[in-house]
Amino acid sequence: MEYTTLGKTGMTVSRICLGTMNFQFEKDGWQLGEEQVREIIDRAIDLGVTFFDTANVYRGGRSEEVLGKILADYDRDRIVLATKVYNSMDSDNPNAAGLSRKAIEQELAHSLDRLGMETIDLYQIHRWDDATPIAETLATLDDAVRRNQVRYIGASSMWAHQFADALHTSDRLGLERFVSMQNHYNMVYREEEREMLPLCEKKGIGVIPWSPLARGYLTRPHDAFDTTDRGQREAESRADRHEIYRANGGQEINERVQKLAADHDVSMAQIAVAWQLHQDPITAPIIGVSSVDQVEEAVEAVDISLSDDDLAYLAEPYGPVEISGHR
Repeated sequence: MEYTTLGKTGMTVSRICLGTMNFQFEKDGWQLGEEQVREIIDRAIDLGVTFFDTANVYRGGRSEEVLGKILADYDRDRIVLATKVYNSMDSDNPNAAGLSRKAIEQELAHSLDRLGMETIDLYQIHRWDDATPIAETLATLDDAVRRNQVRYIGASSMWAHQFADALHTSDRLGLERFVSMQNHYNMVYREEEREMLPLCEKKGIGVIPWSPLARGYLTRPHDAFDTTDRGQREAESRADRHEIYRANGGQEINERVQKLAADHDVSMAQIAVAWQLHQDPITAPIIGVSSVDQVEEAVEAVDISLSDDDLAYLAEPYGPVEISGHR
């Protein structure tokens, strides 16, 4: 495993961040119970992964619960734990969503309780809240840092002008500043390169992309992926991204990933992860897994070296696509 600092914080994280959205998933799809989750986390830590990402809404809080329970068996000082707030945890309670002081403070308390922790290393806003002034959100997060409930604060998918406004507001009011951006970014969705990634690089913001494997599209040939159960579910439940990933060069990129994987004698998923790690602004892609083998595969990708010619070959077919992920 390789390690780096998260933005300008000085906090060290592994170059692979383990995503936990599917932990305790009990519906159609990945069937991961606590025993399987424990095997995955144990192996990830054994391989040097120290960075874990979850959210209050993942599996209705069960992801936080099982993650906290398993990590309690390890030295907490060696782990960097990130979670998020914004989406609703109770459809009958209008104050269970958003980024108001009430929503953040009560949801932070619930997350700490589910995780069984006194402090969250990185507390992120899951999306932008048009209904709440950013100054109120930042003041509330600043208070959480002062109370030692949170060490650092981060943000997730939004427009670059919104993120710039948030950073300026923090500087103007002397409040804690967002230190990271968790955004939608992969080989077949590179719209973040236009404004958000240059902004992050200029401001010293850590970047931890979600969906680095394009929801599985970059893990196997496109014609094979479309025939899998997951591919068919993606076409129905995530029709927008299903189409975006294939648009304007997406299928050719998929084919080039397949060819390069064969040339390097590695998997397509490993090429997709290695590509992320070769992009200068990227701190650690968030990799969701459903097996120990996939953890091992992701960690091995850290050692894959792509040449400038490889990177140019993968980048060349890409063309602009619709913005996706801000909501």
